[in-house]
Order: sequence, then structure tokens, then C-alpha cells
Amino acid sequence: MKITKLETFHVKPRWLFVKISTDEGICGWGEPVLEGKSTVVEEAVHILGDAILGKNPLNIEHLWQVMYRGSFYRGGAILCSAISGIEQALWDIKGKYLNIPVWQMLGGKCRDRIRMYAHITPNVENPTIQEVCSWAEKRVRDGFRSLKTPMFAPVRHIDTMKKVETYVEKFAAIRSKVGMDIDIAIDFHGRISPAMAPLLCRELEPFFPMFIEEPVLPENVDAMVKVAESTSIPIATGERLFTTWGFREVIEKQAAQVLQPDLSHCGGILQAFKIAAMGANYYCSVAPHNPLGPIALASCLQIDTCIPNFTAQEHPTMPDGHDLGKELFVEEFVIKDGYIDIPKKPGLGFEIDENAVKEYSYDGHYACPVEFDPDDHSLGDW
Repeated sequence: MKITKLETFHVKPRWLFVKISTDEGICGWGEPVLEGKSTVVEEAVHILGDAILGKNPLNIEHLWQVMYRGSFYRGGAILCSAISGIEQALWDIKGKYLNIPVWQMLGGKCRDRIRMYAHITPNVENPTIQEVCSWAEKRVRDGFRSLKTPMFAPVRHIDTMKKVETYVEKFAAIRSKVGMDIDIAIDFHGRISPAMAPLLCRELEPFFPMFIEEPVLPENVDAMVKVAESTSIPIATGERLFTTWGFREVIEKQAAQVLQPDLSHCGGILQAFKIAAMGANYYCSVAPHNPLGPIALASCLQIDTCIPNFTAQEHPTMPDGHDLGKELFVEEFVIKDGYIDIPKKPGLGFEIDENAVKEYSYDGHYACPVEFDPDDHSLGDW
């Protein structure tokens, strides 16, 4: 079997899909996307694709090495995102060729269903505490037992105690509304400085967050280590780290207890599998990052099924609780009582509706939000 063609599709609201075709008629799909940089990743996909055209798609690790190591420069958000989507599509092809789901090729299942966590971010600007609490209660009624809420933005490098109290008040209200048997994670989104993060963590500890995501930016692992050592709240990170090499220092220095590889950024399915295995040696759990589309979700579900140290899976859902992007699949992954049953179909476990992909196509230009301090209009971290 040989790879004959790579095609890319920009899909609303902000996704990029790749379709890889073979001379035996088997096609695979992946999601090689980077938020706000889809058109750049698209070009990288086609450049990398030139290196694997005509090759056997079943030799996934070899082709990954060719794409990653085949030029002088390695890694980075753009190249790793492009490789990730291509690699997902190769696994999709291999699973269809062998007529088994990807997780069967990675050791088999460790569970029968996959716990999901839902965002509690009302679709309104500057929501009130009551609006956030109402949204959290709705998510619980929808069946979710795990939730995640964001930190306010922006936060100054050294901010006031009032800002701390305001945020703690919000989280305390959510906890009060949903009770102590619901997991609630907090996404600091790298917005908080090493000066402020320990203070916020200290004040939030009485309300038992499931974890705090990116309490500080991941570029300085030692700074994250200090935050982790200052609090009893588990620390999570990983969406902005790429390949096993990017996770090595975080794991070895025990800067985080929850690893969050993004399967559309970290290098793909097998890299996420290796990262999970590395983390298991340090008793880390894995909660794959995914604010993206349905193919990214399908890839995550394969890993979630077969790794022993899985915690919960992120995926954006619509207000009625259905999977964002379900219109693109012939049959969607159904979230029931906060869980998705493990995928049983070959490859990544879905059949895509190519007519719907074309219907939802757009030019690929999507800009991430930019935050500014309201007082002096300096740039804040989003």
C-alpha cells in the first residue's frame, strides 16, 4: 500500500482536517491544527506530505521520524501540529486496513467508557457569578461529573488582593452550587505570574479543585515546580508542550501531577501514548487537552481507552450537551451521563461526511483573542 495524496480542509469554526488517500482505496483523516495559525499549519502539512508520498502508510513510526527528523530543525508548535494530524490519519488508515480500532493496536482497553469534563463558560461577555453557577448546574444536569472553569483575564504580574478575593468568591459559589461530589478544574491558562499563583492556590485550596491548569507558563519548569510545591492542589500542564522531549523535564522534576498532551499538537497518538507511559513512572495521570474538533476527539478517545493512568477527557460541547462537530460525522460519539463509550469501529472509529465538510468550509483565517489591561492597555496573557 502506498500514500497517493494529502488533501486539507478548513472547517468552521476553526479546524483544519487532512485526508490521506492510498492506492488501495483506504483513506484516513486527521486534525492538524493550531489555534489561530491554521493556514500556516496547512502549508506545513503539504511540505511534510511531500516527504511521505509514495511510502507505505502502515510504517507509522518510521514516517513520523522522517517528518520530525528529516530536516535540520525539529519540533515547535507549527511542525508538531502538522505532524500530529498526519500521524492521526496514518493510524486511521492502519486500523481500517486491519479492521480494528487504534486502541487495540496499543495494548487493548483499560476501561469500558471514558469520563468527559465539560467547560462551564456561559456564552456571554463578562458573565456574572450567578450566570456561571447556573451554567455549572446545567452541566451537572446534563450528566457531567467533571467540570472546568477559566481564570479571569487579564491578571497583572502582581495584582490586588481584591482580584484574588473576586476569583475565589466565584469558585466558592460554583462549589457551593454543585456540591463536593463534582470535580471542578480551574484553567489559569498561563495568565498568572509565579508571584500570584501560590497566593491564588492557597486561597482556593479549601474548595478542592480537581486540578489547576497552567498555573504559570510552561516555558520555565522550575517556576512551575515552585508553584506545585506550594500547594496541595494537583497541577496540570501540557497543551503547549510538544513530543516526549517537551514533557521530559516537567515529568522528571514533578512540576505537574496531571499531564495534558494535545493530540493535535504534541506529535500525535503514539507520542501521547509514550508521554502517558513516561508519566506513569512518576504516578502522573493524563487528561488529554482538546478544545478542538471531532477528529481530535476521536484520536483522544483511542488513547483514553488504552492507557491506565487516564483521568478525564476535555471536549467542547454545545449548550444542548451534544458533541461540537457532530454534523461532520455520519454517526457522532454520544456523551451519555458524562461518559462516551469506547469506540469500537476500525481506525479512529468514525465515518466522515465529506459533503458536510465542504458545507462547513471557510478560508481558515481565525484569530485568537487578545487581552489588554483595562487600566494602562498593556498586553495581557490570554
